[in-house]
Amino acid sequence: MNNPDPSPIRPLTVSARLGPASGLDVLSRQEVARLRDASAGGLHQLLRSCALAVLTQGLVTDDPRAASEMHADFEIQVLQQDRGVGLELINAPAHAFVDGKIIRGINELLFAVVRDIVFVSTQIEAGSFDLDNSVGITHAVFDILRNARVLRANVAPNLVVCWGGHSISRYEYDYTKHVGYQLGLRDLDICTGCGPGAMKGPMKGATIGHAKQRRSKNRYIGITEPGIIAAESPNPIVNNLIIMPDIEKRLEAFVRTAHAIIVFPGGVGTAEEILYLLGIMLHPANAGIPYPLIFTGPSESAAYFEQIDRFLRLALGDEVASHYQIIIDDPGQVARQVAKGVERVRKYRLESGDAFFFNWAISIDESLQHPFHPTHEAMASLNLHREQPRHEFAADLRRAFSGIVAGNVKIEGMRAIEQHGPFLIRGDDKIMQALDDLLAGFVSQQRMKLPGTAAYVPCYRVLHD
Repeated sequence: MNNPDPSPIRPLTVSARLGPASGLDVLSRQEVARLRDASAGGLHQLLRSCALAVLTQGLVTDDPRAASEMHADFEIQVLQQDRGVGLELINAPAHAFVDGKIIRGINELLFAVVRDIVFVSTQIEAGSFDLDNSVGITHAVFDILRNARVLRANVAPNLVVCWGGHSISRYEYDYTKHVGYQLGLRDLDICTGCGPGAMKGPMKGATIGHAKQRRSKNRYIGITEPGIIAAESPNPIVNNLIIMPDIEKRLEAFVRTAHAIIVFPGGVGTAEEILYLLGIMLHPANAGIPYPLIFTGPSESAAYFEQIDRFLRLALGDEVASHYQIIIDDPGQVARQVAKGVERVRKYRLESGDAFFFNWAISIDESLQHPFHPTHEAMASLNLHREQPRHEFAADLRRAFSGIVAGNVKIEGMRAIEQHGPFLIRGDDKIMQALDDLLAGFVSQQRMKLPGTAAYVPCYRVLHD
């Protein structure tokens, strides 16, 4: 006699009421009402999805629907109390608690979610953000970062942004830790996209370097956005989480706050970040502004960076290589070059009068600031031809990669692919061939999806003119 299929194992859950550990000012009754509003015009669903992402730290998946399906009965409510604001968690993942008490770091990140969702929505509703022009967008980015207490006056430049993939090999992950350790020994703080892989490793390594230097008040900043956080939950080391409204403001936040950027191996999201930054650095208005940029990985990843370098040179000209260094298998040299670059930035800021904590001087073209919505029509309409200024071509290439990111890990993009098939990407024949080869390399190296998950099905088709 066959036994019936066993019922699926329900994950262990905990229900609790929380007060903020730190980092959240009191909310008005109107703000609390908006967060509790479960209607289409409210913020409740956004709060729930971002909070669940924080609570499911360590869940190995890059499907943003996985956590929601696993914890379909999870609920969160914002409580207005006489002494401030609180949260009620119902059927929250049990691994976020120890002996019935929520882990302090998770508590801090939960209230950071509330802080950013409330601040951004109320500022937009009040008309405080002017998102129709470049200056207004930059000021919105500044205001969000200031409200999150990321910007510190009277502190010498020391913030290193680390980019790289969530789906990387073990030896690549270990290498990111070694680099982070060397950065920590040199009193450098770390900012990443806050997720796993190359976003976690540098922070983990830096914690040891900082501890050896007996350094306190270390900053491990994670910058994300609602479409990404569900697929890349914040790693446990992040002690300052910021949720920007969209990917463009997230990228601008990285560029404005960084004093140097390190790029580790990654996939399409990392390529998008590289092209965004190069689109800025290639703009004539930014000539002469120091901006240290280093590509690095272990010896096993040398071919990866050779392919990235070839693609960038083909698309944007050999001169583009003057904007970055490639250092293979030498964490100490990476950290030394970053420290030298940060010192150049410090001197330039002093001479130019620019702030240490926010790069006002660098010019970001408005085309890079407005949100790109990767519909099938928008992806097919991208101008992927070289007969245009290099910084504009870099911006359109960046949008192509942004669309693939959406098709891979963002709910809206995944649904669009399921309904209408893959995005069609068309452009210059040589560029499209190189792009096709680059993306095929990402697929074969398992940089599109986490190893062990379902086989990757491309969300795109590259067409040649």
